[in-house]
Order: sequence, then structure tokens, then C-alpha cells
Amino acid sequence: MTADPTGLEVELFGLRFANPVLTASGTFNFGREYAQAFPLRRLGGVITKGTSPRPRLGNAAPRIAETPAGLLNSIGLENKGVDAYLQGELPWLREQGTRVVVNVFGDTPAEFAEVAAKLAGHADLLELNLSCPNVHGGSLPFASDPAAAAEVVARCADVTDLPLLAKLAPNSELLRVAEACEQAGASGLSAINTLLGMRIDLQTRRPVLGTGMGGLSGPAILPLAVRCIYQLRQSSSLPILGMGGVRSWRDAAELAMAGADLVAVGTATFNDPWAAPRLIQELAEGLGQLGLSWTELVGAAHRD
Repeated sequence: MTADPTGLEVELFGLRFANPVLTASGTFNFGREYAQAFPLRRLGGVITKGTSPRPRLGNAAPRIAETPAGLLNSIGLENKGVDAYLQGELPWLREQGTRVVVNVFGDTPAEFAEVAAKLAGHADLLELNLSCPNVHGGSLPFASDPAAAAEVVARCADVTDLPLLAKLAPNSELLRVAEACEQAGASGLSAINTLLGMRIDLQTRRPVLGTGMGGLSGPAILPLAVRCIYQLRQSSSLPILGMGGVRSWRDAAELAMAGADLVAVGTATFNDPWAAPRLIQELAEGLGQLGLSWTELVGAAHRD
């Protein structure tokens, strides 16, 4: 392998990532729209829109509301189903020269496994969405129960050899669920998902979102993401894909120092379609000024 002049290359799961910056699930669809703005090969990877066994309509509108430091969404995991994506989206995405991470979800462990079994040859990794707050009434049935989360991971591990990332919620069970997922065969951890929040319209006196509550993302949750990733790194040696409020290279560097091996950009792309490639360029420049590579930065907050 030739030397990496940017200092951003990452080797994980037996895979080479050109850089550590991916696009977060639910914020980038399958990349076609953004490919009109920049080549997707500039990214470390694309995490696709959530994919279920069958088509899903999602939640009632309105589905999105701005907050002072972020965004509330209640999309409800609307998608066309895995078979439609296998025919129309994933073959195209695989040709774009970037790593492909498919976000997988289901209402039962068997449904997670049904999707996972179909994705061999169409993805580099699978992100198991155990923690979306916009379904099941926000109850997080998998991310709040270590045994339930472990069953999802184990069922998927039985049907695929693809690396599995367990996507976790920033709740009180975070570390117990992470440990259970690791023991069940997870290859890595993905953290954090959105937090359940609400806004109320002063004129109608009703919740702004059609479902009342939705997932809060954006800059407001960055400190929580840093704390969760820091704790996960203290308790686990699994690779971590970190996300939550990343807008700048300094945000990404902070997650790395907390313990994230890779980072994902999500909400920032809604007001800046070039947020991810801009961050990659700024990260190369910033680390160059510090005289560090990305891998030297990862976990720095845990070292003397």
C-alpha cells in the first residue's frame, strides 16, 4: 500500500477506508442526490437510509421541525424495502468508489436477520438500527434491553459474514446493551442515535410533529455523544462509529479523542450539502497542522 499523504486512511474490519468520515443513516438516502454535487468516492463511506424487509410508509406529517440547536424528525423509517433497494439503489451505490454501510431494521429479530441475509455482496458493513426513537412509540425495545439487542445481533451473525455494527441509544442501558451486543457477535458499535424530544406550537397549542415526539439531532447533542463514546471506549475494545452533532473537523476530532474510530455527519448536510467533503478537507488540514494522523488521534483522551 502506498503512503497516505492525508493521514486520514483507516483500516478496520479488514477494510480500507480512504478517510474516517461517513454520512449518517437517514440523512443521505442512497447518495444519488448528493452525487450531483460531488463524487461519492471522496467520502469514507455512505450509511444508507434504513432498510426493512418490506416497504414502510412511515409516520404522519409533519415529520421535521427545527430547534434552536438542531432538528427534530419523526420520519418513521419510511423506505421501499430491501428487495427494491437491491434492484434499484445498492448496485449503483456499489459502483461509486466508497464504502457502503446498509442500515438494517425490523420489528423483530427475525426481520433484522431477513434483511441481513440478503445483503451479501451489496454492502461492506451492516448497521443494525436497534435504537430509532421514531418507532414503537419511542420505547426502544431493542436498545433498552440487553437480551433483546443480543438476540438481534446473534440472529444476524448467523446469516451473514458481513461486519455488524450495533447502533445504540444514549440511554441508561448503553453500556449493558453494548456488552451484550459484543458477546453476541457484534463487530463494532455505532453511537449515538437521536434523543426523543418534542416542540409545541404556541398558536395551536399542539405538538409540532404529527406523532408528537421525534428524534433530536444536531449540535445540541454533541456533548452527549462525546460522553457516550468516551464511556463505550472505556468499557469495550470494539471499533466505534461515532456520530451526533458533528459539523466541523474539531467536532470530529473530539469524537475521535473520546474513542471513535470513524465518524458520521448527518444533520449538518441538511443546510450544507457539502458538509461531509468540506469536513474531510478541513480535517486533513487541521491534523496536518497538528502533525498527527487520524489514527494517532483516536482514543487520545484515554492515554496519559
